[in-house]
Formats: sequence, structure tokens, C-alpha cells
Amino acid sequence: MTKTVRAVIFDIDGTLLDSVDLHAQAWVDAFAHFGVTVSHDQARSQIGKGGDQLLPVFLDGERVEREGKTIEAYRSDLFKRDYLSKVKPFPGVRALFEHLKAQDLTLALASSGKAKEVEHYQTLMGVEDLTDVVVSSDDVERSKPFPDIFEAALTKLAPITAAQAVVIGDTPYDAEAAGKAGLPTIGVLCGGFPEADLSASGCIALYKDPQDLLDGYAASPLAR
Repeated sequence: MTKTVRAVIFDIDGTLLDSVDLHAQAWVDAFAHFGVTVSHDQARSQIGKGGDQLLPVFLDGERVEREGKTIEAYRSDLFKRDYLSKVKPFPGVRALFEHLKAQDLTLALASSGKAKEVEHYQTLMGVEDLTDVVVSSDDVERSKPFPDIFEAALTKLAPITAAQAVVIGDTPYDAEAAGKAGLPTIGVLCGGFPEADLSASGCIALYKDPQDLLDGYAASPLAR
């Protein structure tokens, strides 16, 4: 029997890397620098979106237009300076990638982060040699929950189609964006979003983290 799934598209932050709280705190700090009070929980609930989609949650349209790029650049520099060194992969990332490659699956990374960040993360996770396609926010106009990032990944994965690919993500925004691109999503809980939220957003299966997905691979949608 021919396998249905030929490619796996991974989100990075909160899915493969323990970075959600660090990104949230960087946004809290950045907003505070510009006189905007945002709680850690408020910021955390929006991680998974790119800055283009996150900023309008906390700022009015006029201020986003006037200062959005400046605030985002400040946050990006702040994250690199104060938080990037604290980011660590979740257990099992390299082993999961090795196992999937052994199954002849094509592997893609699709992140709302900048290209330089994603490049650093590949090295941190030790998966540069196992990754076939990489898409970052630098490649698209709009970040998740718009489908642009996953659509760009599918373009690079061609001739593999949406019907032959599965997304792995940790946020409802991943599942929402993937669904708009015609892709199913397997959710992981390690990013901190509630199980109910991931299920409601359309995830077809849920796992604790990359190691749990590796351990349960044989019964997972990836093995179909």
C-alpha cells in the first residue's frame, strides 16, 4: 500500500523549541519600552502569530502604521540580545526528524520568525542536514493565522500536494493557517495552548511533544 503522507511541515517555536515564554516576555518588554502595558499571559496567548498580526491586537491601527515596524524591530533585537541564548529544543527533535527521514518523508520548517532566527534554530536543533524546505516570515506578506507560510512551503515542496502533507504545530493559529491551505494539523501541547483550543481549531490528533509523537509514530496520522 502506498503511503498517503509524503511530507511533514513543522512549526518551530513551541513545537520544536521551548521558546514561547521567552518570546512572550520579549513582547512584554518591548511594549513597555514604548509605554504600552501588556501582561505576560496576554502576550503569550498571541505567540504563534507574526508581528504583523500580533501588534494590532494591542495597538490601534494608526499607531501600528506609525510605529509598528519600529516596535517590531526593537523586540527582535531585544529577543536576540536577552532571550535567544535561553532557547532550547524539546526532547526528541533530532530523533523524530531522523525517524521521519528513514520513512522517506520530506521535511519542511515553516515559521513566523525571521530567516536568520530560523537558520540559528536549525543549528540549535541539529537538523540542518535533515531539513528539505525552509520558509520564514521573510518569504511571505502575512504571517499566521493567514495561510501564506504554509502555501509557500507547499510551493517549495511541489510536486507534493496538500493532500500528501501534514502540519505539526502547537497553536490554534497553526491549525487555522494550515486549514486555509488545505492541510491537516497534528497538535503538540508543549507550547502551552490548552488541548481544547487545539481540538477546536481542527487538529486531527494531539501529542505531548516531539518525543511523544516519535514514541507513538506507528499509530499516528503520519504513518498512514
